[in-house]
Amino acid sequence: MNILFYIIIAILVLQFLVETVLDYLNAKQYGDPIPKELEDVFDSDEYKKSQEYQKTNYRFGLWSSAFSLVLTLVFLVFGGFEWADLMARSFSSNEIAITLLFFGIITIGSDILSTPFSYYQTFVIEERFGFNKSTEKLFFIDKLKGWGMMAILGGGVITLALWFYQWAGAYFWIYLWILVTVIIVFMNLFYSKLIVPLFNKQTPLAEGSLKSKIENYASKVGFELKNIFVIDGSKRSTKANAYFSGFGNEKRVTLYDTLIKDLNEEEIVAVLAHEVGHYKRKHIIFNLTASILILGFTLFILSLFINTPQVATAIGVSQPSFHAALIGFGILYSPISELTSLVMNFLSRKFEYQADDYAKNTFEAMPLITSLKKLSKNSLSNLTPHPAYVFMHYSHPPLIQRIKNLLA
Repeated sequence: MNILFYIIIAILVLQFLVETVLDYLNAKQYGDPIPKELEDVFDSDEYKKSQEYQKTNYRFGLWSSAFSLVLTLVFLVFGGFEWADLMARSFSSNEIAITLLFFGIITIGSDILSTPFSYYQTFVIEERFGFNKSTEKLFFIDKLKGWGMMAILGGGVITLALWFYQWAGAYFWIYLWILVTVIIVFMNLFYSKLIVPLFNKQTPLAEGSLKSKIENYASKVGFELKNIFVIDGSKRSTKANAYFSGFGNEKRVTLYDTLIKDLNEEEIVAVLAHEVGHYKRKHIIFNLTASILILGFTLFILSLFINTPQVATAIGVSQPSFHAALIGFGILYSPISELTSLVMNFLSRKFEYQADDYAKNTFEAMPLITSLKKLSKNSLSNLTPHPAYVFMHYSHPPLIQRIKNLLA
């Protein structure tokens, strides 16, 4: 065991402690009264239900995160990664095959162990509070589809990453960066066409007053919109959503059927105006560019450590390898990743205000306010999150802050 082993242990434990403290601070807010500005969101009984939902998820989160920490520590201390490495090597002597088998054992094994938690989350907690619409069959089919996608996409990237490493040596990160950048851009363009249909049915929005209002608004603000789709989100949950994807000729708006059910037409157009605001303010391009630059920085740092045997042996693997070093580096790099996430969340919250302002100025503030209130109510969201928790985790400002901004 080298010094990096103890640094890895320290990072894992410290991250758990920080998250536990943040969760505790946030949980202390659950008993706060409803802010006056939001008294029309919940009545007393609904607010109690919301608080109970938050408390239930808080307690469940403590157990699941503690289990994850203990499992990882046991794997590190008692040679779990060494066992996975030896298991992979027992099947093949080809380095690429060994790497794929190693990650397959780790990833699928971890997912199997975490499945009872996700099952409980879906069929006990979400069911209890009236959100779940999924079935056990759909739950496990989604699992299998996820494994298939992971094997094809993840396995392909890992194979090419190792091939670049064997071919280009210290400069492998440049080729890997280019490859993953192409994948990211491709997924941003065609995610809704290629991936979403594997899990959900999408249908064009039917002709009618809603479509006319959306098209009229898009024409008014000079937003060319050919693709408006409705997704059957209700097959899994009652929670509503809408999202914008793609750019150029591939851009499209997708509305959850639950959103159409929960909001009136003016509110739906206001939500769309918010999404158009993200596009008009170039937030999508900025986020895409930032993620690519962060990826390049991460891969460059990886290239400095990948040939250091101590990084691989720090996780208990006796024979240094690309795949063992990748696991070790992933943990060692996580504090830097936390910092970049903080910055991106801070910018994301600013972007949400800007998109709200765009919707207010090009449509109306009040329909967006009422839509936000309805969506918050229907998802039993936390109306009084702790500022520290918001700072660390929220990509959107709290509801009360968004309303104050819209009314300013």
